[in-house]
Amino acid sequence: MSQLFQELKRRNVFRVALAYLAASWLVLQVVQLVLESTSAPDWVMQVFLLAVAVGFPFAVLFAWAFEMTPEGIKREKDVDRGQSITDRTGRKLNRAIIVVLAAAVAFLLLDKFVLQNDSATVEAVTDKSVAVLPFVAMSRGPDDEYFADGLTEEILNSLTRVPELLVTARTSAFHFKGKDDPIPEIAATLGVAHIVEGSVRRSGDRLRVTAQLIRADDGFHLWSETYDHDAKDVFGVQTDIAEKIATALDVVLDDEQLEKMRSFGLQNPEAYVAFQKGVELFDKAHGAEDQLEKLLVANEWFEKTMALAPEFSGSYSYHADYFTHLISEGAEEGLSVDELNVAMSGLEDDLGKAIRFAPDESRRGANVYDLDLITGRWRGLHARFDQLVRHNSCYLPNWPDILTSPFGKAAGVRSLGQRAIECDPLSFYGWMISATGSQWLGDFESAIETARLGFEATGHRILLVEWVSSLTYAGRFEEAMEIIDREYREERNQLSQMIGIAAAQGDEQEVNALLERYEPVSVRKSYLMGLLAVAGQRERANEIAAELDATPFGYLALMRAVHTCICGAPFDLEATPQLAKRVEDADFEWPPISPVDWPLKDW
Repeated sequence: MSQLFQELKRRNVFRVALAYLAASWLVLQVVQLVLESTSAPDWVMQVFLLAVAVGFPFAVLFAWAFEMTPEGIKREKDVDRGQSITDRTGRKLNRAIIVVLAAAVAFLLLDKFVLQNDSATVEAVTDKSVAVLPFVAMSRGPDDEYFADGLTEEILNSLTRVPELLVTARTSAFHFKGKDDPIPEIAATLGVAHIVEGSVRRSGDRLRVTAQLIRADDGFHLWSETYDHDAKDVFGVQTDIAEKIATALDVVLDDEQLEKMRSFGLQNPEAYVAFQKGVELFDKAHGAEDQLEKLLVANEWFEKTMALAPEFSGSYSYHADYFTHLISEGAEEGLSVDELNVAMSGLEDDLGKAIRFAPDESRRGANVYDLDLITGRWRGLHARFDQLVRHNSCYLPNWPDILTSPFGKAAGVRSLGQRAIECDPLSFYGWMISATGSQWLGDFESAIETARLGFEATGHRILLVEWVSSLTYAGRFEEAMEIIDREYREERNQLSQMIGIAAAQGDEQEVNALLERYEPVSVRKSYLMGLLAVAGQRERANEIAAELDATPFGYLALMRAVHTCICGAPFDLEATPQLAKRVEDADFEWPPISPVDWPLKDW
């Protein structure tokens, strides 16, 4: 045994093993840091770990069987003991080990004193987080509640102009309207350290506003004040409240920031009311059977807001949504060319003004992205998407994932989704695009967890679709069926998800039987096309694709099929010459990526 030990030592086996382990540890630390910053899926790190583990015995065997000589690498048995230079090689290995260990120590120090300090900085910024709860209307005039909501939103909007603050978005903050939940519970749900609450009373031309800033963990009132003003001076009240909240949170406001806060939002009390009435109807419209009709009614109030405050960007963004739905759905529902062209003209006018009057670059960029996507001006679209990701803003485009996830931008989509969750945790939107991004990255377990948590937090049924789909992609078919049986009520949605499960299992007979039931109740050709594709019915998918491509703005429906299918290209690009031209202009790689292996796919 002693002789074996001496031989291992002479051949530098111990040194090689130590150098290999030290270098591997250092490399893995760096790889982990890079992967975390790029939101890479977990399996990438697992591959690196496996490679390191597999490489170790080969490194040891190499050290035992071979020797470095002046003439190069030779088998150890072919080297004369008198000519061996293992001692010199050993000294070189000693120096290499020292260098690697020094680098490892340097990395540990960097991690402890720099990277962790960065985390502490993020924590400190997060501590400067606040949610503005809906102010209570203490008077009972017909529009007083809308006035109070308007004041709340304008305070919220003013605070969002301060980069150091994380401000919970309207959807989540207004979730607690009329509720009496304890402040600590509200703060925990919204992920903030502070809560603003208050009340509004209007009497004739007089206005009384009470506001207070509360530290959530102990209920301590950091600031409170009561304002008695002329009702026409509501703008002065809201800006003063926002400024004093920022100051109480130890945010130093320079002249430029103060000007941004004071110049943002609505400054007309009547516009307050009109806009809030429009937003209320807008929120109720989405998901309703008569969605378009309800959006038209909401738009009447946005048009009143435009008349009262023609340079307010928000009313144009909301107003444009009706035209977006009309255009995106019209190609599949047989709208005439004239009707679609009128809708496109309305959309371009609305988003053009939203862009013109946008208060900051993130809002401008999001509206530009939406406009270019919907109008088919896709050249340079990915560059604009990358810019949106870098802005790290709470304000996002409506469709950030439809043209990005299939073409290599899924990590950015997930990043946007995670930011949206942080800003607005009770809105389905962030949870949805975060889960979608994970799906396109092939990180199905993360997608499952995101969709589940999102559904539990918001109750929005679109997250059921993401949840079941993610389970299907991960091969967890029984769990997917359990959710369908427990939660789904509409036959069309049940069948769509069941077809996906059967296709993922490769059960062609079951797929065809379900398709026979699905087609008569299908409302979107794009969804049907994707199901036909994963069922292996490529020819029929191509027929639908060609039909959509020949319609005005059919490219939106075609890209919806690509996005919902998550199967690469659900149709041949040769079948869609209009879309092919746009894909070429945008420099998108075709076919799109395909993170899911569909057994019945015939391409």
